[in-house]
Amino acid sequence: MTGAAAATGAAVSIEHLRVVRGGVLVLPDLSAEIAPARVTGLLGPSGSGKSTLMRAVVGVQRIAAGSVRVLGEEAGSPALRRRVGYRPQAPSLYGDLTVTENLRYFARILGAGADDLARTVSTVGLEARAGQVVDRLSGGERARVSLAAVLLGKPEVLVLDEPTVGLDPVLRRDLWNTFHELADAGATLLVSSHVMDEAERCDALVLLREGRIVATGAPAELMGRTQGRDLNEAFLRLIEAAER
Repeated sequence: MTGAAAATGAAVSIEHLRVVRGGVLVLPDLSAEIAPARVTGLLGPSGSGKSTLMRAVVGVQRIAAGSVRVLGEEAGSPALRRRVGYRPQAPSLYGDLTVTENLRYFARILGAGADDLARTVSTVGLEARAGQVVDRLSGGERARVSLAAVLLGKPEVLVLDEPTVGLDPVLRRDLWNTFHELADAGATLLVSSHVMDEAERCDALVLLREGRIVATGAPAELMGRTQGRDLNEAFLRLIEAAER
């Protein structure tokens, strides 16, 4: 590692990030660090800047000022292309191809083998749909195919924007178990969500509101700091304190 990431041991280091989209200041001055080999949840209401921040981490968001470094490299640099996986909210798939055909295409790009393809299909629970054309899948199933494509290359950093939206409770539970297995194996995950029970599954949390970080910390730490009975109450108290 080099630079700020090396000095702090952070997998992702963000310093004074400023982003303007469509003439609107989305992230005015944001600084944060994401620890390696952990599942970090990015929480906040719609419009708080979660997706913009994730795009900046991946390196596909134009920034007005500041810096974002991932694994010691500038976000979006060629050296990170195989080391960072990104799953946006809207699945990017070929609708006229089957699940397997889509994944074979992405596997060729990433240099993944047949074993990796079978592993990811199993991970997202799509064995029974592997031969189905993507356009005929439900929204939740398409989301799972998109997630499988991200997991093919075994990236060191995974940036997942609302990865469990539209999934049934059992599959959501299984995917969160998978996220922690990946973290235990050394991967760093940044996962956005607005569901409180998912926030409780994270190792660390970043609470974002109107483009600013309201609080960071482990779920138990945030509850203890606010004396909240649960995370929902803790977040409300943190937001109220920030607005005073």
